[in-house]
Amino acid sequence: MFPTEPAAVNNGFGALLKNRGFMLLWIGQLVSQLADKVFFVLMIALLEFYPPPPGLAENSMYSTLMVAFTVPAILFGSAGGIFVDRLPKKLIMVGSDVVRGVLTLLIPLLPREFLILLIVTFAISTVTQFFAPAEQAAIPLLVRRENLLAANALFSSTMMGALIVGFAVGEPLLSWAKSFLGEQYGQEIIVSALYLASSAIMVPIKFKEHKPLREHQDSNHPWAEFTESLRYLKKNRLVLNAMLQLTTLYCVFAALTVLTIRLAEEFGLKEKQFGFFLAAAGVGMVFGAGILGHWGDKFHHKPLPLIGFLMMALVLGVFTFTHNLVLALGLCVFLGLGASLIGVPMQTLIQQQTPPNMHGKVFGFQNHAVNIALSAPLAITGPLTDALGLRVVLVGMSVVVVIVGVWAWKNTRRVLQDAI
Repeated sequence: MFPTEPAAVNNGFGALLKNRGFMLLWIGQLVSQLADKVFFVLMIALLEFYPPPPGLAENSMYSTLMVAFTVPAILFGSAGGIFVDRLPKKLIMVGSDVVRGVLTLLIPLLPREFLILLIVTFAISTVTQFFAPAEQAAIPLLVRRENLLAANALFSSTMMGALIVGFAVGEPLLSWAKSFLGEQYGQEIIVSALYLASSAIMVPIKFKEHKPLREHQDSNHPWAEFTESLRYLKKNRLVLNAMLQLTTLYCVFAALTVLTIRLAEEFGLKEKQFGFFLAAAGVGMVFGAGILGHWGDKFHHKPLPLIGFLMMALVLGVFTFTHNLVLALGLCVFLGLGASLIGVPMQTLIQQQTPPNMHGKVFGFQNHAVNIALSAPLAITGPLTDALGLRVVLVGMSVVVVIVGVWAWKNTRRVLQDAI
């Protein structure tokens, strides 16, 4: 049983292609996400021009830079959502792109000190925490309820596509920029241009926003609004259940980011070729999102998230018993397909069940939870693998995924039965 609302009339992606506002939002966020990935590659590339501070080794510089890039997501994920409910979504999205573009342009003009690079990276990552919840809150304002599944399918597929393509084209694009735009400013100019292009694409978007009562705005402080989102999630168990499933999904993918480095060694690949497995999973997600986006209404009564969790558990359980690289990549595609059966329906459910005046706070909290979910497995998966071995960790993850999937399915059924 898939607990989102059935589509009254579902034209798949066809209806979205005719929706000018949604298409501008989709293209804009695609360019913005591409800029995020290329910016990260740029920061890594720039480190060779920054002398390490006293007492800090070169490898530690990479780790410190990654911390500066990820910590804002943990600190300010929920705060961004609170401001999304107070300010126009378009202003936040366009403004955050402009700010990130300007900050990127400032990098070559500032002294080449590692601390300054950390501050700029931290600032740009902080601004990104406002863009993400505004983007999610804007989708229900531009798309009819019956087309939300297709809209989220399209966003999910292009999000994964931007992840794969962004890291793949980052280095060639930056090399081209150095050759044609100059070694001193070229790389920063191309990344800034991507951010500014994204902002320009989204400027023409027009949508009606829910305007909260002025009394409500004046009486609520940010902390009060944060606790309000917690109370809402505690009260709406269906949304909380969906968010927990999304968090579990991102935990699995974060752990796999670490484990695929070891998997690459197991299959005779170089460590830096671990991206092949993640790219294959991305292909599966794109494929699954395409199926749901076009024929999602036909699966309304199917337990899609449960099927997705069981598919992922199957892949994790049999992975270390596989010794053929082609078969392993095929399993990754299958895993990505299962992930799409969880991610797309659950994101759609959250958008359908959350009232407009809570969009920013709920999506901000979701962004916060997801970022923590991405960070924790990165810290513990490596030591666990060293202590227990790759096979034990993968099989253990498989068992956990089955338990979470079955629990979430039973919990959803119980919530729906109580609501009847």
